[in-house]
Amino acid sequence: MTVSGAAVGGGGRAFLSLALGVSLLKCLLIPAYYSTDFEVHRNWLAITHSLPVSQWYYEATSEWTLDYPPFFAWFEYALSHIAKVFDPEMLNIQNLNYASPRTVLFQRFSVIFTDVLFIYAVYECCKCIEGKKAGKELTEKPTFILSVLLLWNFGLLIVDHIHFQYNGFLFGLMLLSIARLFQKRHLEGAFLFAILLHFKHIYLYVAPAYGIYLLRSYCFTADKPGGSVRWSSFSFLRLIALGFIVCFVSALSLGPFIAMNVGICTKTDSNGAPTLMSQLSNSMNQLPQVISRLFPFKRGLCHAYWAPNFWALYNALDKMLSIIGLKCNLLDPKKIAKASMTSGLVQQFQHVVLPSVTPLAALICTMIAMLPSVFCLWFKPQGPRGFLRCLIVCALSSFMFGWHVHEKAILLAILPMSLLSVGKPQDAAIYLLLTTAGHYSLFPLLFTAPEFPIKVLLMLLFTVYSFSSLKTLFRQEKLLNWMETIYLIGLVPLEICCELVFPFTPWKLKYPFIPLFLTSVYCAAGITYAWFRLSVSMLPGPAVGKAKLQ
Repeated sequence: MTVSGAAVGGGGRAFLSLALGVSLLKCLLIPAYYSTDFEVHRNWLAITHSLPVSQWYYEATSEWTLDYPPFFAWFEYALSHIAKVFDPEMLNIQNLNYASPRTVLFQRFSVIFTDVLFIYAVYECCKCIEGKKAGKELTEKPTFILSVLLLWNFGLLIVDHIHFQYNGFLFGLMLLSIARLFQKRHLEGAFLFAILLHFKHIYLYVAPAYGIYLLRSYCFTADKPGGSVRWSSFSFLRLIALGFIVCFVSALSLGPFIAMNVGICTKTDSNGAPTLMSQLSNSMNQLPQVISRLFPFKRGLCHAYWAPNFWALYNALDKMLSIIGLKCNLLDPKKIAKASMTSGLVQQFQHVVLPSVTPLAALICTMIAMLPSVFCLWFKPQGPRGFLRCLIVCALSSFMFGWHVHEKAILLAILPMSLLSVGKPQDAAIYLLLTTAGHYSLFPLLFTAPEFPIKVLLMLLFTVYSFSSLKTLFRQEKLLNWMETIYLIGLVPLEICCELVFPFTPWKLKYPFIPLFLTSVYCAAGITYAWFRLSVSMLPGPAVGKAKLQ
């Protein structure tokens, strides 16, 4: 039974209730703590409203300069015209750290209202789910479970509606793009993803999955009996259509910055007209600046708080080896930099024992991690479901090995993994591991005392529901083995030690980084394990599971 039928009756009403319920919860979180990202977006409102387009990517009064692609800048520009009705002072570039009650109200409600796109995208994704093994009760149906896992996702709630960001509508674009590909509306899916890339370039992480899938399943219209590509079926017109979409969206986004300074020139020909080289030179003045803001490789390998990925384990190993080296007099203390990668600063650091990692090395590692899933998508295509699995592997591989990855990027894998979790018990197990470890790794984002019970309660509710609902859906299957269960239970003593015990120890002043260190490394172990299991699942095998994605 699909959600299309359910939407007519109780299913549609249930979905609406879930959407309204989570929206009300978001409203209750308006007075909560907000991070520096709140000031980041206020400053972007001010920049786009007060300055001409030519200065958007040069303005640097605040340290929080505009570093998102142009579509997001225009999004902030549109919001700024509503913002001036609430409080015009928030649009003053000189008003750094301005946060009047009306400013807070506007910023919070802007996130809540733009989440409408996310809600619609979730509804469309639910149409792509078919559960042959669905319980009689509405709450046991895969579509209902998926709706809760997406709409009430703990990570998205705390990152957007407490910490403060606009991930909801961006993930809405991604999920809607995925839904369109499942519905065989390939050009719509490609168009939505192209738009998404020009809103936030972090989604480049999953671009290989889109590129290979659209080339393999859209541009090639037929396969040989064994499943290999039939080269004669290639449609050049379809490739042109995809290329036109990419070029059209890119022209809309970057075109104004390429053509910004065409009229400014110093060299003319004999007739007094600007030379072609002069025009080209001046027209490119803006584009390098935009790109330099989008890709700041001068930042270090890790963010101030280590994302729980491979590099967190790498850094931890280097730290341990350096301590052992000092204890055994194998290292000279004078040659070891006093700055620590756990100091909380965003800088470049040199490893002490292990080789230091460069942006190129991180890129190569990321590409190598992606290659098996991309190859499988090309040589052993499994339809939209195989595309979705490849997309998640690409997202996780980029999270695991990328340069200067933020901890919040784990949501790029968790949310689409929700779609797979209601299809197969093996995917449900990976989802539970990835989600629990990934969500817990976000805890340090909310470090204030009033938010402590909120984050603990919300994560407990979401985690308990995830386990109970997926166990109900796959009654005959054992989702986790004893080792995986022990690992997840270990998060409880870890939280007790980091939040309740460590602050009252004498180590707090001397080693303040220990809670972040332990959280990042412990979660990195679980996420690495989930990434490995998911990568292995890309290998072709017999279809398993009684609920499948169409």
